[in-house]
Amino acid sequence: MITPAQQLDKRFEDLRPLVAMAHRPSRGWVRALREALGMTTGQLAKRMRVKQPRVNELERAEQEGKTTVQSLERAAEAMGCRLVYVLIPQKSLVETLHQRASLVAEQQLSSVEQSMRLESQGVLNPLVREQMKAGLVQQLLRKPARLWDEA
Repeated sequence: MITPAQQLDKRFEDLRPLVAMAHRPSRGWVRALREALGMTTGQLAKRMRVKQPRVNELERAEQEGKTTVQSLERAAEAMGCRLVYVLIPQKSLVETLHQRASLVAEQQLSSVEQSMRLESQGVLNPLVREQMKAGLVQQLLRKPARLWDEA
C-alpha cells in the first residue's frame, strides 16, 4: 500500500528542479512581469479592477514577503499568468518520517535504559536494543502524528 507521504514524494520528484530556478526577483514577480509586459501600474490596476495605489501596495508587500495568495492570484490573472503555489520539502517525506521515528524511538529507549539503570537492572544488549528500536520505529510510522508530540 502506498502511503500519503510516498504519493506526495512521487509528485515532488518532478517539481524539485524548480526550486533552484524559482527564486523570486528582488523586486517581486508582479513588478517583474508587469515591467516585462510594458504595463504601467495604472494599467494593471485597471485590469485588476482596483485603484492604482493598490498595485503599488501589492508590489511593495510582495517584495517584503507580506502579500496574500489571493492578491497574487488576482495580479497573475490580470497579466495572463497563473499562480503556482507549492511547498517542496528539502528531502523526501518518507526520509523525514523515518529520521523522526528513529529519533523518537531512540529517545524512548534511552528513557527506558535510564529507568533500568536506576533500578539496577543493567542495560539492554546492543542487538536486542537495535531490534527494539526497529520495532518502535515501525510502530511510530503507523501513527505518524505521534512523531511530532515531542520536541
